[in-house]
Amino acid sequence: MAEWAFVALGSNLGDRPAHLAFARERLAALPDTTLVAASAIEETAPLGPVAQGPYLNQMVLLSTELPPRELLEACAAIERSAGRERAVRWGPRTLDLDLVRYGHLAIAEPQLVVPHPELPRRPFWQRELAELMPHAER
Repeated sequence: MAEWAFVALGSNLGDRPAHLAFARERLAALPDTTLVAASAIEETAPLGPVAQGPYLNQMVLLSTELPPRELLEACAAIERSAGRERAVRWGPRTLDLDLVRYGHLAIAEPQLVVPHPELPRRPFWQRELAELMPHAER
């Protein structure tokens, strides 16, 4: 049975709009997954201790039959295919994909926490969720 998944997209290196478009296309192409809606794109200041340029952020709503762990692994593969290198924690990146929510599940595993623990501290994610939530209630 399909479940709603909210995935946050972010980029602050290279052609940021193209990186977000690439992520949307790749997420929509995942097996048993439909991209239902995408929020507006928003530019935000970087978070964390590393000096870097501003981010473009967006959130997408997926309807997917992929289990949460498999969806997270697919997101990591999309990041890598966009040139993401995990050299510096909180550092700049071509593409960052975060699984923010997965249905009504609460998951606390070493590599997967849902809802995403940074959600309360990221007002732009909260705005994007609010924008997409009506699409999930249909």
